[in-house]
Amino acid sequence: MSKKVIQFMDTSFRDGFQSVFGARVLTDDFLPAVKPSVEAGITNIEAGGGARFQSLFFYCGESAFDMMDRFRAEVGPVVALQTLARGINVVALSQCPRDIIDLHAKMFKKHGMTTIRNFDALNDIRNLEYSGERIAYHGLNHQVVVSMMDLPPGCTGAHTAEFYIDRLQQILDADIPFHSICFKDASGTSNPRKVFDTFKAARKIVSDDTILWFHTHDTAGLAISQNLAAVEGGADGIDLAKSPVSGGTCQADILSMIHALKGTDYTLDLDYEKILVASEAFERAMKDYFFPPEAKMISPTVTLSPMPGGALTANTMMMRDTGTLHLYPDVIKEMSEVVRRGGFGTSVTPVSQFYFQQAYLNVTQGRWKKINPNYGNMVLGYFGRTPVPADPEIIKIASEQLEKPVFTENPLDILEPGIPKATKILEENNLPVNDENLFIIASCEQKGLDFLLGHAVTNIRKITDEPPAEKKKPSASAAVPTPAAMGPRDYTITVNNRPYNVTVSEAGGIKAAPAAAAAATESGPVEGTEVEAPTPGNVVKILVETGSEVVTDQPLVILEAMKMESEIKSPCGGKILAVHISAGDTVQSSDPLFTIG
Repeated sequence: MSKKVIQFMDTSFRDGFQSVFGARVLTDDFLPAVKPSVEAGITNIEAGGGARFQSLFFYCGESAFDMMDRFRAEVGPVVALQTLARGINVVALSQCPRDIIDLHAKMFKKHGMTTIRNFDALNDIRNLEYSGERIAYHGLNHQVVVSMMDLPPGCTGAHTAEFYIDRLQQILDADIPFHSICFKDASGTSNPRKVFDTFKAARKIVSDDTILWFHTHDTAGLAISQNLAAVEGGADGIDLAKSPVSGGTCQADILSMIHALKGTDYTLDLDYEKILVASEAFERAMKDYFFPPEAKMISPTVTLSPMPGGALTANTMMMRDTGTLHLYPDVIKEMSEVVRRGGFGTSVTPVSQFYFQQAYLNVTQGRWKKINPNYGNMVLGYFGRTPVPADPEIIKIASEQLEKPVFTENPLDILEPGIPKATKILEENNLPVNDENLFIIASCEQKGLDFLLGHAVTNIRKITDEPPAEKKKPSASAAVPTPAAMGPRDYTITVNNRPYNVTVSEAGGIKAAPAAAAAATESGPVEGTEVEAPTPGNVVKILVETGSEVVTDQPLVILEAMKMESEIKSPCGGKILAVHISAGDTVQSSDPLFTIG
């Protein structure tokens, strides 16, 4: 009896980059490793989409469209190239209107892609209908997705095999055009028995020629056993990666999977020696990159608080940038509470970011004292229906804090067309109005505009062989002057952008107290209302200047935190007395941003 050949996609150059490097990898660096992969017999490669679209503009100073063109040229016309899309978010972190959803599919087809894997974190089938239709319309293969994870202990009501089969049936009933079906577990937490049961049941309700695919991560050390369960349940294809990105937060290794299938009725039908050559080429290409230790670890606690591999390193990279990495264990623990009460949306971008942001606020501000706007909009229904209703108390808190009612309609119906807005931005900045630029502005907003204007900032983490500069030590014979006697001294010092009044007595005693909220002006300090940063983040764009008149809820600044951009709004009306930040600054929670008087 011949063995069943299991198809696979090599995710090294997309999910591998996202899961290990926070998606920050330069095309010139990785491209030499692509052709050896093709020469090894790999014919299906993930080449972009997901975080690997925005990250190229945000952190690499590159165009994602140029990267896709170069990828296609490198592999030739036959190899299948696949990208990832987030339903009505496509490759943005915010929802996109219908004209931008259509433009997404059109542009990815134009730039050499073969297939788009299309998922919705809430498993709201409405969010897959229009996006799937446009993917198929523009001549791409549509791989429609059911999103998976395991719930925290004690939670019930969704994320069972029966729940996934119900969602699959809804896809079939909606007549969404598709070429294959993927069950996607971004956190790698679905227990293998549930994976097996899901595929066994799915195989019974689809036609024999329907391709079923499984995607997972090895964050909790379960990927090999999950893949085996999927294959034995009826999966036709799985996702795998190569060293040095395989394992940990990424997918299981190709060589490991070849070994795991020995003695079974299944095979990958690959030459392991050729895969070794391709892996060695990839390791050489990545040798100068910083590998976060958490990306290569097994993290069993994600089974209790599901954190996707693709988001884990993006979050820890941001926490490194903002000096808050020490809070990461507490935030991961708090994610269990946030998932438990948030309606059970699958922990995958962008919902995983909503969970993480809310968990961070719960850790730093106190549980539910502050609702993250994205998390609040999710529980209120503005991103679609959550699998089960969120906790009524959380819905009430979110509605009160955001001053918004519960929303039950189709999210697409409240989004204004995006092309006219993007056209206006391009024209105002004397930039060419073409499809690529329109989509860059619509999906990347201010950072997309910065890129097109030539203001992009590169932020790639690489290791260096240069030893740190040695601090010069004073000579043992150097004379140290004796300080003169002094009376009490008064100082004003600033710590984390907060002013403190400090008095040092003649005996050396120190007294410190926070200074009154004030803004430094030419005529001296003035009292006012201080606007503070709600979370750590990077200042993307300041929307007002000193002297501007503002009204309550007027956007003041755009902050980027944990892969998400959000507006900080004015708590009151008045005049901007002082701006305490500059574009590009990194701020911490409670740092002063503006003073309004």
